[in-house]
Amino acid sequence: MQGTKIYQEKLFSNFQLSSRVPQDNFYRRLSCVLDLEFLRNQTKIYYGNCGQKSLDPVVFFKFCLVGYLENITSDRKLIDHCSLRLDILY
Repeated sequence: MQGTKIYQEKLFSNFQLSSRVPQDNFYRRLSCVLDLEFLRNQTKIYYGNCGQKSLDPVVFFKFCLVGYLENITSDRKLIDHCSLRLDILY
């Protein structure tokens, strides 16, 4: 008799992103070496004090870096690509 798997979302899941990304992954090693915290102070003068909050400049630069390294020129494709890859999310 052939069985069928019925997928059901778990109410509580135990998931840790750092345990899913291998230690020798390129983006994991890059995050250990590359410190981009200085970008917040460098770009602070270009941001206003009122209105909607913008994207974090460190996150924006990481998006640009991934787009360059993965040769992705479209912003929409870059967002889709980054949202599917666990090593980039890490």
